[in-house]
Amino acid sequence: MNAVDVAIIGLGPTGLTLAHFLGKRGLSVKVFERDKEFYGRARAVYTDDECMRAWQWAGIADELAPDMIQDQVAQWVRPDGRVLSQMVLTDRPHGWPVMNFLYQPWLETKMESLIRERYPNVSLHRGVEVLGFEQDADGVTLRHRPVDGADEQTTRATYLVACDGGRSKTREEGLGIKMTGGSFPERWLVIDLEVEDADTTLRHLPYFSFVCDPERPIVNCPQPGAHHRFEFMLNEDDDKEEWESDEKVRSLLSRFIDPNKAKVLRKLVYTFNALNAEQWRKGRVILAGDAAHMTPQFMGQGMSSGIRDAANIAWKLDMILRGQAGDALLDSYMSERRPHAQSMIDVSIMMMKVVSVRSRLLAALRNSAMVAAGKLPWVKGELRRGAFKPGPDFRKGRFWGLPRDRRNGAEGRLIPQPQVRSFLGKITRADDVLGEGFSLIGIGTDPWAELSDAAKLRWQGIGVQSAALWTYTKRPQGVRTFGALSPETIEIEDTTNELSVFCRKHGVGQGDVLIVRPDRVVAAVARPQTMEAVSQQLFNKLGSPEHTVERKAA
Repeated sequence: MNAVDVAIIGLGPTGLTLAHFLGKRGLSVKVFERDKEFYGRARAVYTDDECMRAWQWAGIADELAPDMIQDQVAQWVRPDGRVLSQMVLTDRPHGWPVMNFLYQPWLETKMESLIRERYPNVSLHRGVEVLGFEQDADGVTLRHRPVDGADEQTTRATYLVACDGGRSKTREEGLGIKMTGGSFPERWLVIDLEVEDADTTLRHLPYFSFVCDPERPIVNCPQPGAHHRFEFMLNEDDDKEEWESDEKVRSLLSRFIDPNKAKVLRKLVYTFNALNAEQWRKGRVILAGDAAHMTPQFMGQGMSSGIRDAANIAWKLDMILRGQAGDALLDSYMSERRPHAQSMIDVSIMMMKVVSVRSRLLAALRNSAMVAAGKLPWVKGELRRGAFKPGPDFRKGRFWGLPRDRRNGAEGRLIPQPQVRSFLGKITRADDVLGEGFSLIGIGTDPWAELSDAAKLRWQGIGVQSAALWTYTKRPQGVRTFGALSPETIEIEDTTNELSVFCRKHGVGQGDVLIVRPDRVVAAVARPQTMEAVSQQLFNKLGSPEHTVERKAA
């Protein structure tokens, strides 16, 4: 018997998110973090609606949201502040604002405190360095030691997830996995501030802005509370030490604010990487977050990609450790996540190139193109809703589920999260109703009705919620117009019609059933009369469990 189900290295956002997921599912977890105390400086500043939804699954989104600036506007502006283009994302297809600006020290402090409050089955070990590990067919043995020099100890885990950052010792030394991609020579100075009288000092800087100045590209980033960030691009001949000096920082800040009202929390010249690990898993050791991929900051997707990793890993580990799936289920982690992470890297590089144009001629052409695009209704609409951001879809043939049988099929796609209404009129976020397991969502039909007793038993063992979904106002009515639902099936109305629109877009019609994974990705589409056969295909794909561990109480 292994000491813990899962060991995690790294207590950043990815490791914290994964610990919440696994703790909530009742698994035993040990998390090791070399730093005795929280780093305490902001790095990530933004996350999106997909990640807020993932934190909802982990049970922490409602606690994190009050400390964020939500529904923020992002824009590209001229050096004098005139707007070239704006991205205004007020729709909430996943049940949360798309634009969420955060202060990472607050975020991580809250996430860590919630773990300590909620999950006795998750132990956090700060000030402990993992020295190495050995794995075999049954698990991983970690060697670790407190950084203060105490004796070396060992921990046995069934799986190890390394969330130990871009310089991951697990990836480089333990697994010998290489990264593909490149590093960029362009240097930027980041300045993190805490200001006095934020309502007045920062009142003229309400929105996130790329200042498209060919002389000096700048990023202006509001953060919660009295915090703010500026980033300035350096020229090739600029001296790093000079640019990190107090005098230079005050001079740069004075263009935007009174530097006497700002406390500088961090000033650092950095370059950025665009890298992706060649392998994300070897045996029972898994890479996640920056240990698996490094994303330039221009789309704010570095941390968010790690949150997606955690959401993808968690339910698969849970099923394997509960004896509901074979170890091969984890093979889909890399095939699903790596292409999406690479797409985020690519679009971030594209954004960097748009923002950091240094030629006056090319800058003028870029500005003219942005202004012209803003006058074309369709293009303007696409820009305002951020259509250039990669969608939450997996590539055909690369995801766990049944094959996508048409180019625009629903399989392998993340369903939206509408507000749903119960028969008694209660309005709830759909994911809260569907629970944390699989979902059988019948479009105007009862998914449970045509299943055999054996299939029902298997689904119940896996963990499933059966639901009949109606477009808003289209619930059947009148005297005895339809039969009773199965007791296992709940009935909900899509009050925002977002899921109904998704179904029409992807060829899912009345009477069809969406079989949805715990991460809300469509695994298969069936008709009631094919539910038995499709269910059996999915059961077969889960594989033969190799072992079962006793489930710990959360």
